[in-house]
Amino acid sequence: MNQAPTVHPAVRRDDIRVEQDGPVLHVRLNPSEQDGTLSIAVLDALLVLLDGLHDRPDIRILIISSLGEDFCLGADRNEYQTAIVMDPTGATLRRIADKAHRLCQALESTHTITIARLHGKVIGAGLALAAYCDLRAGADTCRFRMPEVGLGLPPAWGGAMGRLISEAGAARIRELMLTCNLFDAVTAHRLGLLHEVARLEQLDHVIGAWTRPLLRRSPEALILTKRMLASYARADRTADVALLDSHLLASQFVPSQNQDPPAR
Repeated sequence: MNQAPTVHPAVRRDDIRVEQDGPVLHVRLNPSEQDGTLSIAVLDALLVLLDGLHDRPDIRILIISSLGEDFCLGADRNEYQTAIVMDPTGATLRRIADKAHRLCQALESTHTITIARLHGKVIGAGLALAAYCDLRAGADTCRFRMPEVGLGLPPAWGGAMGRLISEAGAARIRELMLTCNLFDAVTAHRLGLLHEVARLEQLDHVIGAWTRPLLRRSPEALILTKRMLASYARADRTADVALLDSHLLASQFVPSQNQDPPAR
């Protein structure tokens, strides 16, 4: 039976839609209120929701999906440009980028098992967000892309480069980041970025095949296993530079004040 979640009163229902079905929480991005990107308001809403889960041990599974034609079209670059205009030092932009990093870390560390339900385009920050979910199912019509280098930006959203490498391997992620090539659901499945691929109308069936046995498992065993897996994945990275990502991103927008004068 569906019931209204009491996760946190500050979660804005126009940025994301939240619905609780017993121990399962459905969180749906709501692009009808924006343009399909991960805006600051969406980041804030997701951060508040995930923070509220600390007091909700009854929530066992979190499913992230979208109400729009696409799962996510990436970060909102217009907000980046506005942040630089309003604050040329780059401090405001760094705070925005730090929110993305905190969101991804919250997804990785939450006690809930997180599932990404993907359809349509999954671009840039949308792929990063999905990569931090424990399980990922995508429609066979999904299309993925990491366009940052083509836009003149470092792939720095959420500190996701290390996560993507640990999930799919350095060689293939290197190729996809440098070329910005579009790739399909079959390729994403082969790389390990998708665990399951199905027709769009079968996605909920696939996810149900995960949630039913997960809910039968010991909560303590699931939490411990999730955190052990995250720790071993991080062990592959002897130096995690993800905390520098907000500075890398801001540096691409902020003109240097210490540039050498042009040669005469």
